[in-house]
Amino acid sequence: MPLVVLVSPGQSGDSPAFAHLLEHLRVPRIGGGRPRTRPDRVRGDKAYSSRANRELLRRRGIGAVIAEPSDQAGHRRRRGSRGGRPPAFDEVDYRGRNVIERRFCHLKQWRGLATRYDKLAIVYRAAAVLNAVIAWARCLSDMP
Repeated sequence: MPLVVLVSPGQSGDSPAFAHLLEHLRVPRIGGGRPRTRPDRVRGDKAYSSRANRELLRRRGIGAVIAEPSDQAGHRRRRGSRGGRPPAFDEVDYRGRNVIERRFCHLKQWRGLATRYDKLAIVYRAAAVLNAVIAWARCLSDMP
């Protein structure tokens, strides 16, 4: 289920928005209390495998389940011992990332967003947030 919604230009990459997404992440605690701002792990595809993103996660004490692109791995290997160790990667945990991709697919097929009637980013974001609220309501509902 979506925890943070950010609309960015279509031609921009995902990686620069990563820090902004982490800043706005708030997960309410069961039974009250201050919301969590630091997840246990972050799953991401190869687009998020930048040195800056990995350093941000390390600094905040968040585990990273991000695949290393072949060009980064090749560059690291060419540097030899100065290239450092490969980043830790849990293949079994990474398989759970398909849930995120399926959610994006569902979101993009939603009629209000797929037709792009809303040209303003703020209206488009509002539609994405509404879709997230509906998804959470369905998830928390006791009716099928």
